Amino acid sequence: MAHILIAEDEEGIARVIERGLRKEGYRTTVVGDGLAALETVTAGGIDLVILDVGMPKRDGFTVLRMLRTMEEPVPIIMVTARDSVEDTVAGLEDGADDYLAKPFRVEELLARVRVRLR
Repeated sequence: MAHILIAEDEEGIARVIERGLRKEGYRTTVVGDGLAALETVTAGGIDLVILDVGMPKRDGFTVLRMLRTMEEPVPIIMVTARDSVEDTVAGLEDGADDYLAKPFRVEELLARVRVRLR
């Protein structure tokens, strides 16, 4: 089964996402800051990243740009409270495969994960 990185600094949200993914049979790793997210993805073995925008050490937009500059092919779903059209467009243009505004239903996130892993 696919291994999914959850890069989310809010523990409660990370737990909810992790629980939903594990229930579907996915393996998960949770990190709480942007540097840890970069290190985890570049170490290999990650099939998809769920990336929060507002994280310490490196924000999600910076992590996204760095991963795409390194030509990391892993699909990335951005999750954020920033729901403006400008932020959505910026995320997608910087290389995100999908962009989901908080609050969201876990069922919708799971559907997006399945689509990206096809």
